[in-house]
Amino acid sequence: MNIIIYVKTGCPWCKDVLDYLNKKKIKFEERNVLTNEEFFKEMLQKSGQTKTPTLDIDGHILADSDVDQVSAYLEKLKV
Repeated sequence: MNIIIYVKTGCPWCKDVLDYLNKKKIKFEERNVLTNEEFFKEMLQKSGQTKTPTLDIDGHILADSDVDQVSAYLEKLKV
């Protein structure tokens, strides 16, 4: 499974999702959209919006997400 999480520095929802993924020992790639314009453009192109956290899980986009949405989706995948 390939997970990319687009985050913004200081975003409390981003921190919650990052903490959740780390606690579950789920590997992911973190991309900060405030410090890298290419990551911002990539997130916008994939999701059509500018809010974080946004996750790309094997091509499935969870835009402007939270821990509940992420955990529900991963449970469906049996992760």
